[in-house]
Amino acid sequence: MRPFTYTRAASVEEAARAAATQGARFIAGGTNLLDLMKLQIETPTHLIDVNHLGLDRIEKTDEGGLRIGALVRNTDLAADKAVRRDYAVLSRALLAGASGQLRNKATTAGNLLQRTRCPYFYDTRMPCNKRKPGSGCGAIKGVSRSLAILGTSEACIAQHPSDMAVALRLLDAGVETVGADGGRRTIPIADFHQLPGDTPHIEHALKPGELITAVTLPKPIGGTHVYRKVRDRASYAFALVSVAAVFGPDGKGRFAFGGIGAKPWRVAEADAAAAKGAAAVAEAALNGAKPTAQNAFKRDLTARTLASIYRQKEG
Repeated sequence: MRPFTYTRAASVEEAARAAATQGARFIAGGTNLLDLMKLQIETPTHLIDVNHLGLDRIEKTDEGGLRIGALVRNTDLAADKAVRRDYAVLSRALLAGASGQLRNKATTAGNLLQRTRCPYFYDTRMPCNKRKPGSGCGAIKGVSRSLAILGTSEACIAQHPSDMAVALRLLDAGVETVGADGGRRTIPIADFHQLPGDTPHIEHALKPGELITAVTLPKPIGGTHVYRKVRDRASYAFALVSVAAVFGPDGKGRFAFGGIGAKPWRVAEADAAAAKGAAAVAEAALNGAKPTAQNAFKRDLTARTLASIYRQKEG
């Protein structure tokens, strides 16, 4: 790990101003950042501790939804009574995402910002456009079994790793931020994560120094909430395929997918096909998929996962 300096921010505005300096990074739970620093994939010169900014509350909004502070730990969010009652898909996604020890440290904002688990991103001997822009993508002709089949480009086929973000995409969350200039905005979750295109190192819509302060959820949508995650082992591996779904009593449904996309994946055509059954939803969701020979099985696995959810719903 390379040397770095450290300060503890006293306010969100102070934190954002300090982070505008080149080489500065925020740190809260550190469950992803510290691992990347040890591997020298992330090499910040200055860390700004944001753990004491009071961003750890879950509150009702005037619109009837919830405002989740950026520093709410995953354990507390999954166990919150309002989340379990009204946004059960989010609670289930969090519980599927990591061990209890990690959930106790991991934060809402950190979960949104966690980086891909592509093996070429983690191996500094290999080319990776996310880690070193312009170096190439070793995964395209390499080991790609776990990687994305949707939203990829000739520059990157890495998958997005978060379970929580898939549920938030389903729920149409918003991401509240404060910038280095003190300005505040809310970014729709659909626009927050970026597709790789020619710039896979740009993974989100945050500006330099911009700090996530909260995630907002609209009023509850009701219905039956499901989160189904398929992985190589049950002990908190990352998803090969995951499906977040909500079914209403009118036969309508919403779907978001993890493990198969370069970002949390949701398309309107899949939602529109809900009443036609699992096969129709899978066909719509997978439209435009570009699998490799090693991860082509994800098409069938997605369809089978959806079929199992429909059987559960109807049984």
